[in-house]
Amino acid sequence: MLPDRWSFSWETPGKARNPNAIDRMTSPILYIKSGCPWCQEAEIFFQKHGVALEIRDVNRDAEAMNRMVEVSGQTLTPTFEYEDFVVADFSVDEFLAALREVPEVQAALGLGANEE
Repeated sequence: MLPDRWSFSWETPGKARNPNAIDRMTSPILYIKSGCPWCQEAEIFFQKHGVALEIRDVNRDAEAMNRMVEVSGQTLTPTFEYEDFVVADFSVDEFLAALREVPEVQAALGLGANEE
């Protein structure tokens, strides 16, 4: 069982949350490092698709870095955590490939099978 999540939440201003997403008690977390181009790409992807995220900059938040290492076993970003689904050090294509393996998480995030 994963520990409680932090309370900070980020949503795209002016963009409604995907109405097909299943409401969960926990929000997905995206661990990033400022200036990381892969992190920026991931943030743009989630923003484009209306996925509400908690953003944690591990260079500015030692607790976030510790949590990311705890759940993923590594220090590279971006790292995505949602319940027991964790994808570390990914490109958007790699994230989507991992997500296709877990259709219930894909549905919970409101991402269709043909997302790019």
